[in-house]
Amino acid sequence: MNKKHSIITFKVDDELFSAIQNIPNRSEFIRSALVEALGSVCPLCKGSGMLTKNQRHHWDIFSEDHAIERCKKCDERVLVCSNG
Repeated sequence: MNKKHSIITFKVDDELFSAIQNIPNRSEFIRSALVEALGSVCPLCKGSGMLTKNQRHHWDIFSEDHAIERCKKCDERVLVCSNG
């Protein structure tokens, strides 16, 4: 089965354009970067960086029994249940 391909365009500043101009396969590079970034998107805000009013309400309830702490092994921030 053939996958349907679509073309998207977007604007970049001169510095970013210069940085990617000599990449041999820019399309593949950009596709890979997007796939990677989408796999790392916050599951709550979906990458917007903002919670809706309802999401914030649910987060407030959730955070009553959970905390954000630093992992002792990798120093990344992690969610930890306060109820043991």
